[in-house]
Amino acid sequence: QVQLVESGGGLVQPGGSLRLSCAASGIILRVNAMGWFRQAPGKQRELVADISRFGSTNYADSVKGRFTISRDNAKNTVYLQMNSLKPEDTAVYYCNTNPHWDEYWGQGTQVTVSS
Repeated sequence: QVQLVESGGGLVQPGGSLRLSCAASGIILRVNAMGWFRQAPGKQRELVADISRFGSTNYADSVKGRFTISRDNAKNTVYLQMNSLKPEDTAVYYCNTNPHWDEYWGQGTQVTVSS
């Protein structure tokens, strides 16, 4: 059974930083392309960053230059370093394979950017 558990969210002021973690069990992350997704209130879930099996990364235009996705194979964990946060980054953040599997969605972690 695959479990993806997100953590690291919180309340941060504009311009601040957070580091999200996605700890996996039942799946080996290094052989899967993984993504970080987010869903803001009233909006559809969107992919913000992904990392391939080979370590190449891609970012949505809205986060390019501010967010960094990485993977620790030994810990079977994927991270999302978020810098220069903006109020429009407020959302629940999820990790999943990319493309995603519906049964892999976890509870996500809330990120709120507000002064």
